[in-house]
Amino acid sequence: MWVRGAAIRPVPRFAVVERSTLDGIERELADDSPRAHGELDGAFSRFESTQPHLADSISQVLARPLDETALALGYFLSIAVWLAFERTFGDRRLREVSSDALKATAEAIALEEELRATNGAEPLDIDDVVSLEQPHVLAFVHEHVDAALDPGVREAEHGAEAKDIDVDDVHAVYRATVLLTLCLSHAVVPVDGASRGRDELMA
Repeated sequence: MWVRGAAIRPVPRFAVVERSTLDGIERELADDSPRAHGELDGAFSRFESTQPHLADSISQVLARPLDETALALGYFLSIAVWLAFERTFGDRRLREVSSDALKATAEAIALEEELRATNGAEPLDIDDVVSLEQPHVLAFVHEHVDAALDPGVREAEHGAEAKDIDVDDVHAVYRATVLLTLCLSHAVVPVDGASRGRDELMA
């Protein structure tokens, strides 16, 4: 059975983000205090300065005329995922993602989807493939995407009748987050600086 990605490079084990890191960041982002807002502004500034190509890619998606829920989801997921990598690996182990690496990863995702679409016997879609590579990040992302699309959750949060959401907008945000996740995953270097395995170096 075709399980791992054929076009998407495997994520090395040393680059996997733990769920506890994401849960901690989620609690912090839920803090509405002035101090928390200041720290969040600082996080966005660090993202833009340390990962300019990724930040520009995310900004292009969020600059579209998205509905409010999709826009808020996009800001939340992009900064939460980036913070998770920053806190897990720091500056020394997280390299800047080049424009070429960003383009190559986007093309790999598109090719993976094309390959699977033409293989009717293949049970796994692109979500499953990326979930194999970064299970905790993708589980976190899926939970928030599902909550954004759930009318009951939105009514509980806003105390009013839930408005319809543009599913295409949410999907655009999700795709951008998947791209961000894979790019950051492949930007992590080993703790000892050792060479990566052959499969991890293949484009």
